[in-house]
Amino acid sequence: MAQGKEAFDALKIFFTGVGGQGTLLATRLAGEAALEEGLPVTMSEIHGMAQRGGVVESSVVVGNASSPTIPDGEADILMAFEPLEAARALPKCHAKSLVVANSVPIAPFTVSTGQAVYPELDSLERMVREKVGRVVWLDAVALARQAGSERASNIVMVGTLAGLGCLPISRKSWQEALVRIIPAKVLEVNRKAFELGFQAGSAA
Repeated sequence: MAQGKEAFDALKIFFTGVGGQGTLLATRLAGEAALEEGLPVTMSEIHGMAQRGGVVESSVVVGNASSPTIPDGEADILMAFEPLEAARALPKCHAKSLVVANSVPIAPFTVSTGQAVYPELDSLERMVREKVGRVVWLDAVALARQAGSERASNIVMVGTLAGLGCLPISRKSWQEALVRIIPAKVLEVNRKAFELGFQAGSAA
């Protein structure tokens, strides 16, 4: 682990994605894993429109903090489930922030109706890399497909976060949280997705 509990103050994690991607489930999973580890956790209210296509934002603060709200410039970790949302959320980050971003775009309504053009992925990635300390830019959908379901890309992302070792949370606590939160009928696929993400994070 990158940090032991004794040296751990607080980590502010900001989640952003598009409705239908499971952003809120991933947020809950991170919070539950921290609770399983015995760490103090505060989670935010839901911001944005959770229906399919709308932007969804939430946050988890692990450690000693009085509020789950993350002001601009204070997110230590940005979990972006869509590349354009990664760029849009950059104001939340600071110069040393870690960004874990899914590289697979979901076209907003304005793009799909021809009213706007989706930015080039290379330029979005470059924009993110210029603003923060570290970026893990991965195709979470491909890894989820490998696990058995594209819908598990959110769990791949959480697995990547776990594998990076930024949080003082054991692999066992992550796995216990998975069992508690994920319905039994899709647990095995999500376990595989988590492990593939964990491997990607460990290798990053």
